[in-house]
Amino acid sequence: MEWTRLRVLALEPGETYGFACGDAEWIVLPLSGGCEVRCDPASPAFEARGFGGSAPAAEPHVFELRGRKGVFGGPTDFAYVPRDAQVEVTARHGGGRFALAGARCERRLPPRYGPAEAVAVELRGAGQCSRQVNNFAAAGPTGFECDRLIAVEVLTPGGNWSSYPPHKHDEHRPGEESRLEEIYYFEIAPHGGTPGLGYQRVTPSPAGKTDILTEVRTGEAVLIPDGWHGPSMAAPGHDMYYLNVMAGPDTGGPRQWLIRDHPDHGWIRGSWEGQDVDPRLPFPRAGAEDHR
Repeated sequence: MEWTRLRVLALEPGETYGFACGDAEWIVLPLSGGCEVRCDPASPAFEARGFGGSAPAAEPHVFELRGRKGVFGGPTDFAYVPRDAQVEVTARHGGGRFALAGARCERRLPPRYGPAEAVAVELRGAGQCSRQVNNFAAAGPTGFECDRLIAVEVLTPGGNWSSYPPHKHDEHRPGEESRLEEIYYFEIAPHGGTPGLGYQRVTPSPAGKTDILTEVRTGEAVLIPDGWHGPSMAAPGHDMYYLNVMAGPDTGGPRQWLIRDHPDHGWIRGSWEGQDVDPRLPFPRAGAEDHR
């Protein structure tokens, strides 16, 4: 992928993973467990690029992330680290799994902590198209500031269709559509001892030839450089989680998530009027906002 980055870490208690941010900004997002994130912005890469502005911090930034038991346990706190920094992620008691969601970028923003309590939770759709979105790094004036990265979590009750109607964002159309490639990372809830599964569809668009129909299981990702994507189908009895990581070129304005619905299926939005949101939502927090 040209713009987006994703790594998923499985760390034992006390285990540390170190990495150089390179030309990308990153968010460290706990999937399960907590961690310490240590960010040293004063890397050799930073100095070699000759960035202006304020001087790098003399001491590394350290963020303690409480994390969560699992992806269906509500939003989590997270840490943002800038390009050209050195970072270490150290798992706390019990170990854990951590997503590194990144995007190639130009601007260098300061390292920051994102509290779980500030994550906007949104319920989309209705009926069997109901899903929940944790907008921890969504675009827009009220979202968490990044240079190019857009990232959200989507949780879909078993048996529902998510990422529907099919939509795309692979062309730059000012005010109508953003050019963004996307990564979907999945975790599917088991039922007893039976592992979970779901399905993902991507169909070709005028901007590209991506054509995918694939079964997805926990730990798997689907790369979407272009195309109409959706539905994401959660098998009955198996709740579906996916992390969306999006980014695209600098088009001279703020980062935006502007989509176009597939002309054959966009009508489904009108059918949601009068339907209730799936009563199994939200996961698990009460008081989520309803935006249809």
